[in-house]
Amino acid sequence: QVQLMESGGGLVQAGGSLRLSCAASGSIFSINAINAMGWYRQAPGNQRELVATITSGGITNYADSVKGRFTISRDNAKVYLQMNSLKPEDTAVYYCNARRPGLARWIDYWGQGTQVTVSS
Repeated sequence: QVQLMESGGGLVQAGGSLRLSCAASGSIFSINAINAMGWYRQAPGNQRELVATITSGGITNYADSVKGRFTISRDNAKVYLQMNSLKPEDTAVYYCNARRPGLARWIDYWGQGTQVTVSS
């Protein structure tokens, strides 16, 4: 099992910046098996959507809406999301994700979520 603990959310004005952090903990086997980590977000009334992911090899993927403004980085079992030039539409609960291969499918772990609110 893997537990994910997020921090760094809060209230910021449009144009401001925030940095989200997420630390994975659990068995050595599960931690070492993590392939990708990332961030997803969910605004009220919307489905959860991908924000950014990063693999163990450093390959990144971003949603078009955040390209050029957000940067994902990873340090072993920790993942970070630097968010610059924030917009009101970035307001959402942000969830940390870790993914590892299972016997026949990917296994996803989720954090409890951290609120990001961008005021106009």
